[in-house]
Amino acid sequence: MKADRITSVWRNGGCNASYDSFVVASSTALRLNFSAKICHYAKLKNVMPHCRTTDNQTKFCNLQLKNRKKLMDELIQKIKHLADTYSANLNSQIEQRKEEMKADDTSHYLIYRVLGIATKEGQLIDEYQNVGRFLYKYAGSFLEEAATLCLKYKFPDGEKTKVVNTIGQKPKTFEIDFLNENDAIEVKWRDATTDGDHITKEHTRVQVIKAHGHKPIRIMFYYPQREQAIRIQQTLKTLYAGVEGEYYGGDEAWEYLKTYSGVDLKAILTQIANERTPENGN
Repeated sequence: MKADRITSVWRNGGCNASYDSFVVASSTALRLNFSAKICHYAKLKNVMPHCRTTDNQTKFCNLQLKNRKKLMDELIQKIKHLADTYSANLNSQIEQRKEEMKADDTSHYLIYRVLGIATKEGQLIDEYQNVGRFLYKYAGSFLEEAATLCLKYKFPDGEKTKVVNTIGQKPKTFEIDFLNENDAIEVKWRDATTDGDHITKEHTRVQVIKAHGHKPIRIMFYYPQREQAIRIQQTLKTLYAGVEGEYYGGDEAWEYLKTYSGVDLKAILTQIANERTPENGN
């Protein structure tokens, strides 16, 4: 199955719906062309007689719209449920770690004080450092899994898989987050590595995937903040281009996912975020 751009018209059998705000809109030309074909075939005699009347066309459209809305509602509910699960697990880990830290040895606060960091401030720094580790881990895993749900929405036969390393001995295999026919998609929420070895490993990975007859595609939703990490990502983009692969980072990654899967994940997540934790704090 090719990654055709999904549209309301494509999924609805030529019908459109105002509720379809999370699905990529089709062009006017496509709508007019498809509608014209429906009208033409409806006029032919002895061809699909059940589609001749306006009433039957309307029933067909209503059924398609109903099914389309059901699929989108189910996807949104899955993403919300996923967010609930990750949120509960994150809060549990944070509370457990805070409790464990009450028994921590704090003798190193002496050095904090020597460097001008008061004891209370040092306690908060240690606490947030631990909380931050959990937050980054859960935030990344959640976004990557939510993106995969969107890919599965359009391509239900796509799956996570592994390919054998045909170039070296370590690692023995490389994982592909989502394989849709020959599209080998790697989903990353953010890659802030500054390790030069990461480039070598990734270079081997894309070459192996290419050798297996797949097209390496990398989508990373958030760029790292530091200059060295940004340079590494720029190098990786060049590596992907060198094997005729594709690399999308930042806004391009969100747009690629929307075009490829037909689902505007960023809009869905923004709505969920605003419902739960409005930016104004109210």
